Amino acid sequence: MKQRWFDAHLDLACLAENGRDMFASLERCGGPAQPAVTLGSLAEGGVAACLATIFTEPDGNDAVAYPAGDSEAVHAAGVRQLVHYQNWQARGGISLALDGRGDGPGVLRAGLLIEGAEPVRSVEELAWWVERGVVAVGLAWARPSRYSGGNSTPEVGLSDLGRAMVAEMDRLGVVHDVSHLSDLAMDEVFTRASGRVMASHSNARALLGGENQRHLRDESMREIAQRGGVIGLNLFRKFVDPPGLEGKGTVMHAVDLVEHVCSVVGHRRAVGLGSDLDGGFGADQLPAGIRVPADYEKLAGELSRRGWNDAEVEGFAWGNWARFWGV
Repeated sequence: MKQRWFDAHLDLACLAENGRDMFASLERCGGPAQPAVTLGSLAEGGVAACLATIFTEPDGNDAVAYPAGDSEAVHAAGVRQLVHYQNWQARGGISLALDGRGDGPGVLRAGLLIEGAEPVRSVEELAWWVERGVVAVGLAWARPSRYSGGNSTPEVGLSDLGRAMVAEMDRLGVVHDVSHLSDLAMDEVFTRASGRVMASHSNARALLGGENQRHLRDESMREIAQRGGVIGLNLFRKFVDPPGLEGKGTVMHAVDLVEHVCSVVGHRRAVGLGSDLDGGFGADQLPAGIRVPADYEKLAGELSRRGWNDAEVEGFAWGNWARFWGV
């Protein structure tokens, strides 16, 4: 039976800002790189719910870029992406409610994830975003924000503003996404946050070599799992390739990463999918055998081959994230 999927990381509005027609076929959708994601391809792959991002990049070179330090420009860039989601909801393509309230079958349920908190101009403004569908926030992307250090700045932790934002997220029930945080910032979030935590799209540092803080330490995985959180498998091939096999990552290597999380935390309830499909890269930069969401079934097949029972496979595909989000 075809799996239902919850994908915890999709940069849908970023793709639209860069010319992707999310209602078109993959052959006609346009936009950057070799396409893998449209609303149609997600439906064909059985993706019924997702976290859809609001992603902005300081001093980047595409439509989601903004001049670093310009809080009004980054706010405007974030709002443009929010408007895409609102327009898609008006057209019946998505529902900005993870439980799908009031929508018919086949409509993609989407909770909004702010990937890098810079579009939120102040701590007090977070409530405005929550009212419009934001359910999770990562305080920084790779580069540092006003709130936190990112994975490219290992020496930078939380700022005073970031500490205030952690408290406000807890007050409003917003989930903390620790993907992209520096280890210093992540550890302080773990110490300060009373609310829920997750890693929407992060893989296991222990299997990927080096000290790249983009990938999770084993101790961070344990902390997330102990707090009831979930870790989403990132399918960017560069984050799947084992050392010495650069460019040769496969479905089996991706599942190795999933199984490492399970071995570290001691169970199979803290893993899910956070594909990052088309997240700044094309379908040609996915593991061999995966090009579109319909290929997620190969992940399920490999888990089954390794002895996961049907309920455990369903947990990875849907149930673990669905339980976390209460849907």
